[in-house]
Amino acid sequence: MAEFSTNDIDQMHHLYRINLINSCSGYKSANLIGTIDKQGVSNVAIFSSVTHLGSNPPLLGFFLRPTTVIRNTYDNIKATGIFTLNHIHEEILKEAHHTSAKYDHSISEFDVTDLEEDYIDGFEAPFVKGSPIQLAMRYVEEYPIKANNTILLIGKIEKLYVPNELLEKDGFINLSKGKVATINGMDGYAIPNIKMRLEYQRPKPEFVIPND
Repeated sequence: MAEFSTNDIDQMHHLYRINLINSCSGYKSANLIGTIDKQGVSNVAIFSSVTHLGSNPPLLGFFLRPTTVIRNTYDNIKATGIFTLNHIHEEILKEAHHTSAKYDHSISEFDVTDLEEDYIDGFEAPFVKGSPIQLAMRYVEEYPIKANNTILLIGKIEKLYVPNELLEKDGFINLSKGKVATINGMDGYAIPNIKMRLEYQRPKPEFVIPND
């Protein structure tokens, strides 16, 4: 079995370290974040750090790399206060991955890929057409992470669009039916299948300590 100490990690070639540490946390969400600037130039970029923060209010967060260089997604969100989250599915993997390329802010990734922008219910930020799960998000707040100068940006769900065939009776969204992708590391994509759902767990009675 391979074993890596902190010192080993510090001494690694930077590309090996990036691949190793990005993949050791496990499978991650695969989302395209859509934004638009004040001049009407749209932007779409892939993120693998979107995470659930709470259901009431419905909050999601994602991490941004240091803003010491231009970050179009961050700049657009701060300027407009809105963005969209769009799940990546099997048919758009290569096009979605290409949005990680760094383009000038004047160039929309929608123009250099086969991804199509879509505008729904008057929401000004672009959705990705055909994405099985689409969310209209509004900026709430952000937190700087001092350890590595990244930012945790938090948004509130304003609208959630889910095809009826993916929505179970109890509110569970069956992502497998939508062939929704997940990311392993920086560039490994998988289409997972649900094996089972298990009910809410409570302590086994014989291990419950009675109150005094």
